[in-house]
Amino acid sequence: MILVYRVSFLPVEGALEIWSWTGMFFAELWFSFYWFITQLVRWNPIYRYTFKDRLSQRYEKDLPGVDIFVCTADPEIEPPTMVINTVLSTMAYDYPPEKLSVYLSDDGGSDLTFYAMLEASRFSKHWLPFCNKFKIEPRSPEAYFRTALEPLDDPVNAKEWLFVKKLYTDMNYRIEATTKLGKVPEEIRKEHEGFREWNFISGRRDHRAILEILIDGRDPRAMDNEGQPLPTLVYLAREKRPQYPHNFKAGAMNALIRVSSRISNSPIILNVDCDMYSNNSYSVRDALCFFMDEEKGQEIGYIQYPQAFENITKNDIYCNSLNIEMEVDFPGIDANGGPLYIGTGCFHRREALCGRRYSNENKVDWKEVADRKVKESAGVLEEVCRILASCAYEENTEWGKEMGLKYGCPVEDVITGLSVQCKGWRSMYFIPERKGFMGLAPTTLLQTLVQHKRWSEGNFQILITRHSPFLLGHKRIPLRLQISYCIYMLWATSWFAVLYYLVVPPLCLLRGISLFPKLSSPWIQPFAYAIFANRAYGVVEFVWCGGTIQGWWNGQRIWVFKRTTSHLFGFLAAIRKLLGLSTDTFVITAKVAEEDVSGRYEKEKMEFGASSPMFNILATLALLNMFSFVGGIKMVIMDVESEALDLLALQIILCGLLVLINLPIYQGLFFRKDSGRMPSSVTYKSIIVSLLACSIALY
Repeated sequence: MILVYRVSFLPVEGALEIWSWTGMFFAELWFSFYWFITQLVRWNPIYRYTFKDRLSQRYEKDLPGVDIFVCTADPEIEPPTMVINTVLSTMAYDYPPEKLSVYLSDDGGSDLTFYAMLEASRFSKHWLPFCNKFKIEPRSPEAYFRTALEPLDDPVNAKEWLFVKKLYTDMNYRIEATTKLGKVPEEIRKEHEGFREWNFISGRRDHRAILEILIDGRDPRAMDNEGQPLPTLVYLAREKRPQYPHNFKAGAMNALIRVSSRISNSPIILNVDCDMYSNNSYSVRDALCFFMDEEKGQEIGYIQYPQAFENITKNDIYCNSLNIEMEVDFPGIDANGGPLYIGTGCFHRREALCGRRYSNENKVDWKEVADRKVKESAGVLEEVCRILASCAYEENTEWGKEMGLKYGCPVEDVITGLSVQCKGWRSMYFIPERKGFMGLAPTTLLQTLVQHKRWSEGNFQILITRHSPFLLGHKRIPLRLQISYCIYMLWATSWFAVLYYLVVPPLCLLRGISLFPKLSSPWIQPFAYAIFANRAYGVVEFVWCGGTIQGWWNGQRIWVFKRTTSHLFGFLAAIRKLLGLSTDTFVITAKVAEEDVSGRYEKEKMEFGASSPMFNILATLALLNMFSFVGGIKMVIMDVESEALDLLALQIILCGLLVLINLPIYQGLFFRKDSGRMPSSVTYKSIIVSLLACSIALY
């Protein structure tokens, strides 16, 4: 009905009125189209459950090996203490340890990270039996000891608990002291011959491959303090040379795939980000309930778990919880053909990840694959694996194209998952009762916007190339799944409609041009319904997913911010890449924040602090709507016949809502004195531009 209104009441006089009205029609047409796609995706969600006891009854002796990949890239942004907590949590799964192999890819090639891994390998001999004895959750030492209480009811258990906690505290102190020092002391270097590798490093982006098997799970002597086997633990820093492309995370993952195929060669691979520790010790068994299902298991290429974050504030100030996406969108996409691969918390079938096409003849005999480890000595393995992790190995091969993770896209995970699905494999989405993985969300507004810029750029880049789900997926995946991908691949194109709504109605308000029905007109009803029904549904949905009403309002604010900055810059970057005017850059989201920044984040004070073109846009739009709102109120007050209120009410309400949404912007521009305020340069630029725009509209 809104679109019917736009067509029926198109102005016939005044070029400005006609063009403004036409633009509103196309903006609302876009909103309607995107809403339709969203409803199509969410129409029939599917939620899955597992029966781990049946898995144990049928396959306990024949459970397959599982290779776990953890990737890190910078010890400053991703501290070694955080990395080893993720590693230790994955080593401690409730799963036969001799069938687990944990690989850390250190793309920063840092001896600080290697030292932390060395410490973790020693501590694991105490940590793993401790986890098994006390059945603790989570199995990240930092996360566990941060909240757990000493078992005072049993003096023996309390003594052991305090002993292990002290071991962890001492280890953590040593690692942090070494990290703060910036180098590994010489006396520590002498403890392990692996440190000699750093004698040949000329720089972080120029070094040969470094591979160290810290725990060889194939060796019967690799035991914990209780005499039980330990998982294999491997450190890898792939070769880096200036003349070769680095391919960021995708290149690191592909090197791990090749290296692990020589060491453990497990049929199942789990990959997690270095900040995404395991929060559920049964996650491996849950995933295997799908892979080992007698009827449909052979069809599954990957099992995607939700992303969850432990540092989300009560009201989710930056809307980083992704609750709606994880609990509403993804179950819907699962029902439409299978979820996207989102880069972490995902269990893969090795052969699917390595490029093999699905065939009805792919039925797996799990007894045959229960032990696929290559029988070679550690020394021989390390030399072979260095070759597999070298820069030249991928030359003239299908790695990064048809094998492993794809290169050339900021969202290498999404394009890889789409490729797996197009080769006939199914994907499934599983939300466990206890969250499977817990990570760290961005703690500043700029980090959030930059992260979403990369996501929107990468997804749009997929859509406009030959990798589009409508081209690559034609007749390979269901049409409804192709459409489901559009929820995210059309993010980057949403900037125009939102930006138009935030700029044109306020400027037209200053000129007295009405773009909405009068309050007295019956045509206001479809607008009122669209506004209130949609918002009411959004509130209920957000609260149902575990949020708060204030959190929903924060989500509305970030929705506006992302679509006018992240998606705009993502769109422009994708177009530049398509025209060959730019290349891929991968920005690592910082996993730690300065103390004052963390303090403001916990108090839910929005962080600005740095100059950015994104902040210039946000501040200018905020001021533009504030000036227009004041101008509209002035018109109503000065209009003795009350015609202005009847004519311009919806535009005034729109500007008023945008003023409320932008309250943190005004505080950052004019009232805050802390280091998280808006930079003065942004304040001056936004005032000048917004006043200039208002002046042009008025005169």
